[in-house]
Amino acid sequence: MKRKGSMALSLCLMFSVLLAGCGQGADNSASGDDSSSKKQKVILITMDSTDQHWVSVNKGAEKAASELGNVSYKWMAPDKKDDAQQIERINNAIADGAEAIVIAANGPDSITASLDEAKNEGIQIVYVDSPANTEAAATFSTDNLAAGETAGKKMIESLEAAGIKEGKIGIVNFNSSTESATKREQGFRKALEGTKYQILQTQYGDGDASKSQDIADNYITDGVVGIYGTNEGSTVGVGNAIKGSGKEIIGIGFDKSDAILSLIKDGSLVAVMGQNPDVMGYEGLKAAVKAIQGEEIAEKTVDTGVSIIDKESLK
Repeated sequence: MKRKGSMALSLCLMFSVLLAGCGQGADNSASGDDSSSKKQKVILITMDSTDQHWVSVNKGAEKAASELGNVSYKWMAPDKKDDAQQIERINNAIADGAEAIVIAANGPDSITASLDEAKNEGIQIVYVDSPANTEAAATFSTDNLAAGETAGKKMIESLEAAGIKEGKIGIVNFNSSTESATKREQGFRKALEGTKYQILQTQYGDGDASKSQDIADNYITDGVVGIYGTNEGSTVGVGNAIKGSGKEIIGIGFDKSDAILSLIKDGSLVAVMGQNPDVMGYEGLKAAVKAIQGEEIAEKTVDTGVSIIDKESLK
C-alpha cells in the first residue's frame, strides 16, 4: 500500500510539472500575440476644432483607422487658429508617444521647430491641407493656387453675367502666413490680372466668421461689386454681410459647411470652391501608418481635388 501511495504521489507530481510547463508555454504565446497586434499610434492636429472642414478631416481619418484596425488614433486640435496652441498640441503628441503626427499647419514657419523636434524623436510627419516648412512623409491637400485661380474666374464670370464690367473687389483672408491662404489669394489675383476690376487691399479675419463679416461690411460700405472669402469662416462672414446689406454683390468663397450651403441656396453667395477634407484625413492617416511601418509611399504630394459648388449644383 505504501509503494502504491508513493507511486501515485510521484505521478501527481509529474503531472503537476507537465501542467506548469504547458501553462508557461501558453503565457509566452499570449505575450507574443499582444506584441504582434500592437497598434500604431497616430495623432491628428488641425488648425482648430470648430470649422466643419476640420471635422470632416477627422471623420476621414477615423474611417481609415477603423478600416485598418491596427491604429490607436486621436484628434487633438486647438479651439482657435493659434500658433502657440498648435505648438502645444505637437508637444503633447510627442509626450503622448505618438508614432506619427498628421497635421494641417497654421503657421508654417512658427511650428517648424516643434515638428523638427518630433522628427528627431522618430515621429513620422504627414501634412493635410496645409504643410509647414520641414520635410514630411507625404502631403494631401488641394492645389490651392489652381483653386484660387478657379475662384477668380468664377468671380469674373458671375460679374459679367450680372452686367458688371468693372468695379472694386475685396478679399477676406484668414492670415498672411498659412500656405493655403497665400496661394488661394495668389491664384485669385492672377485670374483677375488684365481686367478692369480693382482688387482692394486684403484684410484678415483669422478665419472668424464675425470678424470676417465686419471686414466684408466695410468693403460693402466702400462700394465693392464682389468679395472673395478664402476659407470657411471668411466665407460665412462674407455671405452674412452680403445677406445683411440687401445689395447685389457677388460673393465667392471656399469650403462647404451647412452655413455656407444655406447662404448659396438663398443667393447670398454665388459659389464656393468645395474641397475634399474627408479624403485628406483618410489618405493622410493611411500614409502615416505606412510611414510608421517603413513602407514606401508611392505619391508623396497628392492633390485631393476641388469642385465648384453653386445653386445649380445643389438642385
